[in-house]
Amino acid sequence: MKRKLLLPGFLFCATAIFAGDPPAEKKIYHAKHINPHPPVIDGKLDDPVWAKAEWTTNFTQREPNDGAAPHQQTAFKIMYDEKNLYVSIRAYDNEPDKIVRRVTRRDQFDGDWVEINIDSYFDHRTGFSFTINAAGVKGDEAISNDGDNWDANWNPVWFGEVSIDHEGWVAEMRIPLSQLRFGDKDEQTWGIQVQRRIFRKQERSVWQYIPQNTPGWVSFFGELQGLKGIKPARRIELLPYSLGSTRQFKEVPGNPFATGELNKLSGGLDAKVGVTSDLTMDVTINPDFGQVEADPSEVNLTAFETFFAEKRPFFIEGQDILDYKLAGGDGSFSNDRLFYSRRIGRAPHGYPALNSGEYTKVPENSSIAAAAKLTGKTKSGVSIGILDAVTDEEEAEIDNLGQRRFEIVEPRTNFFVGRVQKDFNKGVSAIGGMFTATHRDLRRTGINYLNTQAYSGGIDFRHQWHNRTYYVEGTSVFSNIRGSKAAIQEAQLGSRRYYQRPDADYVEYDPNRTSLSGHGGNLSLGRGGNSRLRLNLSFTWRSPGLELNDLGFVRQADRAMQSAWAGYRITKPFAIFNRLNINLNQWQGWNFGGETVFRGGNINGGGQLKNYWGIWSGLNRDGENLATTALRGGPALRAPGQWSHWYEVDSDQRRAIQFGVFGYNSWKDEGQTDYHEIGVNSSFRPFKSLTFRLNPFYSKNNDDLQYVNTLTLNGENRYIFGRLNQKTLGVTMRLDYSVTPNLSLQFYGQPFVSAGTYSQFKRITSPRAARYQDRFHPFVREIKLDEQSGIFNVDENLDGAADYAFDNPDFNFRQFRSNFVMRWEYIPGSTLFVVWSQGRTGFASQGEFSFRDDLKNLFRVYPDNVFLIKLNRWFSL
Repeated sequence: MKRKLLLPGFLFCATAIFAGDPPAEKKIYHAKHINPHPPVIDGKLDDPVWAKAEWTTNFTQREPNDGAAPHQQTAFKIMYDEKNLYVSIRAYDNEPDKIVRRVTRRDQFDGDWVEINIDSYFDHRTGFSFTINAAGVKGDEAISNDGDNWDANWNPVWFGEVSIDHEGWVAEMRIPLSQLRFGDKDEQTWGIQVQRRIFRKQERSVWQYIPQNTPGWVSFFGELQGLKGIKPARRIELLPYSLGSTRQFKEVPGNPFATGELNKLSGGLDAKVGVTSDLTMDVTINPDFGQVEADPSEVNLTAFETFFAEKRPFFIEGQDILDYKLAGGDGSFSNDRLFYSRRIGRAPHGYPALNSGEYTKVPENSSIAAAAKLTGKTKSGVSIGILDAVTDEEEAEIDNLGQRRFEIVEPRTNFFVGRVQKDFNKGVSAIGGMFTATHRDLRRTGINYLNTQAYSGGIDFRHQWHNRTYYVEGTSVFSNIRGSKAAIQEAQLGSRRYYQRPDADYVEYDPNRTSLSGHGGNLSLGRGGNSRLRLNLSFTWRSPGLELNDLGFVRQADRAMQSAWAGYRITKPFAIFNRLNINLNQWQGWNFGGETVFRGGNINGGGQLKNYWGIWSGLNRDGENLATTALRGGPALRAPGQWSHWYEVDSDQRRAIQFGVFGYNSWKDEGQTDYHEIGVNSSFRPFKSLTFRLNPFYSKNNDDLQYVNTLTLNGENRYIFGRLNQKTLGVTMRLDYSVTPNLSLQFYGQPFVSAGTYSQFKRITSPRAARYQDRFHPFVREIKLDEQSGIFNVDENLDGAADYAFDNPDFNFRQFRSNFVMRWEYIPGSTLFVVWSQGRTGFASQGEFSFRDDLKNLFRVYPDNVFLIKLNRWFSL
């Protein structure tokens, strides 16, 4: 044990020789109060009132040459009155004809731009960012976690204009104080940072110099002083909307619900209310998210749910304050969290049982009746986040020759999330907690397989010391679910835990349980700081009974993992690089029975070259592992180790034509199992307001042990596997055309085809055998396909009678998803959306891959079209 501890201890001590440049001395700017004639925001700076404020300059380059003088200087002024903050930024440029002015939609951050970050709470952890580019396109982000999180979904109402002259270009901003959050004080001190990007040189310079290796961002801002007599506004903002849509789809004769057309008129309201000077409540009533882009297509052959990112505006704005991730090293743990907002408004759990000749109409999603969110940070440094949402009971309508009946497919449900966190010592330390609750009203529903109540929560902490160089942080979680015997059986037998596994003697399947509890957490110790060498040691765990998926997300319970990471960063140009990162990782995992289930490590690295191309690559080694979920409830399967590597090369992002190539390859030690993927990212900008992106990708999967089915013979399970040869091809297309900064057209489309052919069927006989070929029995003479029915019959004892059978698993999956959105912000905060969405999905059991034939058959599928117009209007009271 002593020897094992020597290496981490030595590494932590040795990092002293890799220390970087210290942060610069803190700068201070004194804002000028003006009254009663504010400047007109036109980007010209010709109002006499600007002469009252002082210019400040002396910016420092941060990228690519960290700490060097910038190629062009920048200066700014700040003034204020009782309602607004006024900012002017002069971006000097001795070659004004080379200023890159790209017209995009909001929050694209393209071309030359300038930006001000404001820590109005002065908590050294959070801030608000306001960006405007040389074409007048605005961007804004909410900053949290000392600069680790930048939320571009925050969309305040503010004003900005630009102009270009012989000295360079100028940005002029008016930021209403109502859009910021700050305490009620006689005199304010805020943290500020001003940044500039010169696109043609890929250069960023900052007013308050913060080296790239600095362990933080907001905590090292300069200060804005002299703000006297301003009071936080108790604002009320209303955003009512009206919507009209028509859906056109394939008419099915005899089906009274498939008439080929469905029309809808609806409306709703979003509201933002300043409850106190520190806390804001967001409310949505009958929300609609018809303008939101569809999820990417996939073929999921695993036993686990896919994690998809949230895209709905109400849930993504300010999501960082409700964020509670259970950190973990590898991909299987990385999405685990207490709150996964896509649980709210999800597709119904149930589907009606239909008799012969019956048709049904089932809602695509459970309707959100109302949701409210309270967020903010008090003057004492306590962050608060509370969300409560109610989804309606959903019914499937069933028709039988004109006779109608209804069956409940989703109960009325209440979701609650509460989060608090307290900062100490200017954000150096923090402690917090979170609690979630889900309550379903299952009375009269006939649904007994869902939990009636589900609770989860935890406590987290963070502490940094030695000028934020070292840190220790931890997260703990607990869960408790309650329901009928059927509901808790579902939890015990599901893919997240498989209590029925015959070799899992450390857990017990109890069919009479009506509750289940579990715990988990993560503990990390590391060195960040302003140094080239960074280190982290972590331990994370999920007990067998942990269940978060009523309102959170956990992919797999019954896991514990140790991981170590070392990263070396060079942020100043040298040799052929502008910057370079190199990383080493090691990991090992166990189940709660004490068995090692996986181990591995990798080395990866890359960076930006001096010609502004980017390169990244990595090499992984995974040791032999114990796949406890491979047999879907059967005993653990000993699986071969594998080598894998990945790479990515990207061209100069400044060019009108850009491209990149990425790939991933893996080879298992036994079984001739391998996976290969390659893709291209390309972008073409024929003129400053139009961008076309084309990203094709192709993968080939040869898996000798792909699960097919579990069958029984004489009371014994038969775990059927096969060799899968799968090919997948898709193309993601995007077109962005910005007529003006406030009027944009966007198109997204993705044709996707995947085909899989199964062969060399086998049944698992000795899953832990030392030799690979001894773990299964291959079917040779025992199996035969009935071509007419598409069923494989298996005759184990060769007596001429089938002992069991399974469907032909070959597949051809074809899907096309697209949407076209016109977005016009006709006045600040108010938007008109015109949307056209189309979907096509087809499936066949052929298995043979032909992109031409699959694509042709895909576009023979009758489309499902939705045309939608949505208008909202912003009111500030």
